Order: sequence, then structure tokens, then C-alpha cells
Amino acid sequence: MAASNVDKQSDAPDYEKKLELMDNADRMCETVTKESKDVPLVPLNTPWTFWIDRSVRGTTVQQYESSLTKIYTVDTVQGFWSVYNHIPEPSKLSIRYSYHLMRAQRRPVWEDEENSEGGNWTFKCKKQDTEDVWKQLLLAAIGEQLSDCMSEEDDIIGISVSIRDRDDLILIWNNLASHKDDAKIIKKVKELLPHVTFTTIFYKAFNMHEAFEGKRSNRIHPR
Repeated sequence: MAASNVDKQSDAPDYEKKLELMDNADRMCETVTKESKDVPLVPLNTPWTFWIDRSVRGTTVQQYESSLTKIYTVDTVQGFWSVYNHIPEPSKLSIRYSYHLMRAQRRPVWEDEENSEGGNWTFKCKKQDTEDVWKQLLLAAIGEQLSDCMSEEDDIIGISVSIRDRDDLILIWNNLASHKDDAKIIKKVKELLPHVTFTTIFYKAFNMHEAFEGKRSNRIHPR
């Protein structure tokens, strides 16, 4: 269940309500529908899906996938804000848990056919900056500001925030690793977040990871 992926130190009613919504797709649907009622809906260019998972070193892909939980798919600006406002903030996630916002119905799994030729930029940021970076890059993604920085053949397919012991990780996924040198993502991120100092920035293709299991082998998967 998704709620098990969240640090339960807080006992505030609003926090508990967010856990319940994140754990219940039908209730999340009811909430999104209610909050979108009687307001002009602004469609997104494509749907986007929220996911949550836990990454543990030494697990297989199959075990990783078992920890992956779909939260909800949104296709309007109003739907995006409903889900965003009704799930716990990244600061409430336990260590090694992650949120993902993936284009359409993509899963945040390197080896999935529609992702396997891609890669991601990793930005390490201080914990006090994590929520601002996450929010601003989500908005840039659904507003297609990031895709505008890519080559015509490439696209942005996901944004992730992963909680770590010290600096947290923000990942920007692209469709084709072979086109990374044509992208202006790092420049764009710095323009969007001029007040944030990233401790590390790097790019890596998924199939260059030692843990990559393109054909679903049983090799150990230290994500």
C-alpha cells in the first residue's frame, strides 16, 4: 500500500487524510472530480501519472516493481493540483522512497521498452530546497517548458524526487539518451531555480547502469 511508503511521524488530521487518499484510487478520483467540478478545465498537452516507490539496494527488478504504486493519472491542470495538494510533501517520505511524475502511463522503470533507450539528468540538492525544486520542475514538465529544451526527436518523459540521507535527488528523464547533447536541460533548470545551488549534476543512460536488466534477467538490481 502506498501509505506504507511515508514517514508516519505526523499525526495531523490533514496528513492522515492525505495518506488515505494516496492509498485509495477511487477516493482520489472522487476528490479530483469534485474539485474540478464547475470550473473551466485546462487540458494538459499529454496525461501524466503520479507514482511512488521504494528503492532498495540488492533487489531484483521484479522486487522493485512490487514496491511501485500508481497514485493517479491527471490530464488537466486542475487534476494535477488536486493530486499534488492531496499527497504528502516529499519531506514526509522516508529515506529511499521516491515520487515520480511520468508522461502518459509510463512506469518509472528503466527496462520498460518505452524507457530503455533513455536516461536521466540527476540533480543533487539540499533538503531545504527539495520541495521547491520538485514543485517548479513538475510545473515546467506539465507546461512543456522542459520539452522545449530538447531536440525534435527527443522528449521529457518523467520527473522524480528521491529522498536520501543527506542531499536528495531530482531526476529528469528523457526518451533518447543518444540526443542528450542536444538538450539544454541544465541551463533551463538553473534559469528556473537561480537561487538553488546543486551539489552535483550529471547525466547517465539507463543501459549504462550496472543494474540495467534490459531483458528482465535475475541479476541483482542495486537501484
